[in-house]
Amino acid sequence: RIGTPRTPFPLLPLALLMHFSNFVAFSHRVTLSIAIVAMANGTGQWGLNNISSEGPSAGPVHPNGSFLQDATGARVYDWSSETQGVILSAIFYGYLLTQIPGGYLAGLLGGKLVAGAGLLVSSALTLLTPLASDLGAAYLVGLRVAQGMAQGVIIPAQFTLWAKWAPPLERSRLVNFSSAGISFGIFLTLIVGGVISHSLGWPSIFYIFGGVGCVCCLLWFSLVYKDPQSHPFIGASEKEFITSSLTQQGSSHGRTVPISAMLTSLPLWAISVAFFSNYWLYITLLTSLPMYMKTVLHFNIREGGFLSSLPYIASWFSGSLVGLLADLLLSKNICSLITLRKLFSALGKTMLIPSAFLVAVSYMDSNYITAVVLLTLSLVIRSLSGAGCLINHMDIAPRYAAQSLPSTFGTISGVITPSAVGFFTSQVFIVEEGLPKRDPLAERNSRAR
Repeated sequence: RIGTPRTPFPLLPLALLMHFSNFVAFSHRVTLSIAIVAMANGTGQWGLNNISSEGPSAGPVHPNGSFLQDATGARVYDWSSETQGVILSAIFYGYLLTQIPGGYLAGLLGGKLVAGAGLLVSSALTLLTPLASDLGAAYLVGLRVAQGMAQGVIIPAQFTLWAKWAPPLERSRLVNFSSAGISFGIFLTLIVGGVISHSLGWPSIFYIFGGVGCVCCLLWFSLVYKDPQSHPFIGASEKEFITSSLTQQGSSHGRTVPISAMLTSLPLWAISVAFFSNYWLYITLLTSLPMYMKTVLHFNIREGGFLSSLPYIASWFSGSLVGLLADLLLSKNICSLITLRKLFSALGKTMLIPSAFLVAVSYMDSNYITAVVLLTLSLVIRSLSGAGCLINHMDIAPRYAAQSLPSTFGTISGVITPSAVGFFTSQVFIVEEGLPKRDPLAERNSRAR
């Protein structure tokens, strides 16, 4: 039950708008992961044009007074793998800083205002990314940190909205459907971003997705309401149903937060550890998969973007179904809430199957079909935790769900993994200089013949 005949709109449109906002927010996050394949020296497709810094019409000049461009005319930068790792991880530094303050502000000011403001700032900074890149890597890192700070408030603010809108028996499907926008945003950005970069140049990725974000903000501020009481079109029966189903969880936390009780809560720490391991897998793929397709499997940016996107469309589909299944099990009294959360958490993460698939991928340096299948299975199985540990904090403390301690703990992995990948990648390249090298591209073509 998502509405009544008198009020068909309140919850489903809210879920759709949150789905769209998550789509936009994570498209902003992943644009750099796909664009950096073309932005960085030695990783993009080269047009081999030396263009004077005075302008493209100056023609080839001495290398000391020139910079490189790719085949579309977009500038290419001389960034090491370590620098690329720092750039990719920068957004998570900012994201880490604002999740808890963002949740607190959402409790005071309302989830609509805080989430909308974060999305608007993220959209503006996405539009400015090409300019920051031209100014230098340090400017780009600073911009991405600021963008992470803007994005860090979005998810906590959404939990504030759901705490006031989502009836307990509908919570799994609503939250999972809105969260599925994350996977769909990554999917579409990877598949479209590769084509845009290949055809129009990598700066166009940021201009297009930044513009889409501005449109989303317009819809958000026009159509989202902070609670059922402020919605002008909701019927009295629907308003009564929602508010009565949420009476046991109490009102908003106001200005007080039980910090001591939160820090000493074993269930909360268990959820936080689950968040960390879950985010570790997800962020590793989010930041590194396009580069893996380029440097290991030797696909160009368009092909690599398409293949990188396949696991995410599968994750989007499975994540949407998981919420429906969880609510069905609860509504039919097939299992209790605590059993349900433990079951989906165990299936999604604790059994380590997704991580095992990722380990297996490291041995697939020429078999791209098997690699993509394993990556897809890894994210599909991980999506089961969307009805488990990733929503469990709303069950145990709905009044403080926006405080985002578990999500903050999980984001620490986002700070670590891109830099770690950049460091280990540079060490592998150093070792490879003294070793005979295989050619996965030649092996793939040989099997095709």
